[in-house]
Amino acid sequence: MTSTSLPPGIARFNTLEEQAASAVLLEACASTAWAARLLATRPYRTADDLYAAGDAAMAELTTADLREAMAGHPPIGRPSPGDPTSAREQRGMTGASAELRAEMLELNIAYQEKFGHVFLICATGKTGEQMRDAVRKRIGNAPEEEWEIVRTELGKINRIRLARLLDTV
Repeated sequence: MTSTSLPPGIARFNTLEEQAASAVLLEACASTAWAARLLATRPYRTADDLYAAGDAAMAELTTADLREAMAGHPPIGRPSPGDPTSAREQRGMTGASAELRAEMLELNIAYQEKFGHVFLICATGKTGEQMRDAVRKRIGNAPEEEWEIVRTELGKINRIRLARLLDTV
């Protein structure tokens, strides 16, 4: 496949200078190790190749790498001001009642006190109630189990963000 026959988003991503490519990858996932692994395996032939590389990189992240990645995610119900990505992803909380918002705040705090990091869930397409139910369920997990769930959820978020990246580069 020549560069001209590659899907447009992949072709543009492949030709970005390394610093620019790193910057867009770090917008998708704040883990420098994850971004470095994706940069190291460029060029890609298809979006699926990029997603597979992202999944493989996610599987290799250490707990410290996961913590770094999670630092780029605001708590559910409190998207970062001026951050359209977190606002879009947490849209399910937009119309939440004051009671649900207060409960999510309490659950987020309890979760963070137990695990030492924000509650992370692929919130795209989920209602506020679904997110609340998920944190209620997951707060009872053992830390090792929760880290693997976090890894899976982060992988889902990264795939969504990589797809959006390919539409915008």
